[in-house]
Amino acid sequence: MILIDEQRIFKIITEQNPRSVALNGPEGLIPKIQASANNITEKFGIPAYIIGDTCWGSCDLNTHAADLLGAEILFNIGHTITMETFAKKIIMIDAYDDVSFDIVARKCALGLKDQKYKSISLLTDSQHLNQIAHVKMIFEEYGYHVIIGRGKGQLNDGQVFGCEFYPAYDIQKLVDAYIFLGQSMFHSASIAMSTGKPTYMLDPYFEEYSRVNEFARRLQKKAILSIYKALDAERIGIIIGLKEGQFAQVRALELKKSFEQLGKKIQLIALTDITDDRLQIFKGIDAFVQVACPRIATDNPFKKPMLSVPQALALIKLLKKEPLDDFLKIQHWL
Repeated sequence: MILIDEQRIFKIITEQNPRSVALNGPEGLIPKIQASANNITEKFGIPAYIIGDTCWGSCDLNTHAADLLGAEILFNIGHTITMETFAKKIIMIDAYDDVSFDIVARKCALGLKDQKYKSISLLTDSQHLNQIAHVKMIFEEYGYHVIIGRGKGQLNDGQVFGCEFYPAYDIQKLVDAYIFLGQSMFHSASIAMSTGKPTYMLDPYFEEYSRVNEFARRLQKKAILSIYKALDAERIGIIIGLKEGQFAQVRALELKKSFEQLGKKIQLIALTDITDDRLQIFKGIDAFVQVACPRIATDNPFKKPMLSVPQALALIKLLKKEPLDDFLKIQHWL
């Protein structure tokens, strides 16, 4: 069960005495956020607005909506990062899942004995960060040397985002395999693609573990295919994301210059939500590059080639007759 740190929310409201607040978080947490909003209004008698737009992480906080609503504090729920406050009025609130990993961790530790792994690394997302130390002890009971990669930037030790993998990437020469705690192919496949190492996902709900490398390979093949489909594009649309944490105008202009030097015609486009439906209104464009979020290009279907920044850089290499290399084996896909 997901547990939101409401006591911290109440403490902050008591200290700052806002006239209204807003809350947002991942789609799966909305029912819990609804309950927290009701509790805030009941306890303090102030409006508590729920921002229902998508919220994929600390790059997607929707402070503009909070400003329009006149909310003096925006509580972002469930995206634990190294900072407790973020920008002027954004406060990050933990939401941890108390599901037990005991059974699936022991099952995995025993099952992987056949693979002869000696050193492993544990990784997870925000909801299960509080479980890493306990699961580490379980694997050590079975004789594994467990390494927890150091965090960097917004990332805590052992934490990964869907596009940022420093705790995994920086220790890849020290480990034989990665174990991701949680029911997220989104995160675990990213680890596999960025490191190329055996990666396993521990699902505590079904109490099963699975190797995700084949799924990651399919995603990577899809990414490579999109690059080759864009190879003959004459006119490329470069999309700048308008969400605060996804606004990469400088990177867009850098790519524009690189493509124009290779004879491509560039159209600059700005969008908040980058979907295939929205792109249908733009005519005469052969392929798109978006600099907002690298997972948009790999995880969603588009009728025309849609490239992330690493894919766009790979395309530039191909246009220059340079080898493609392992363009996704990097710490950060931006």
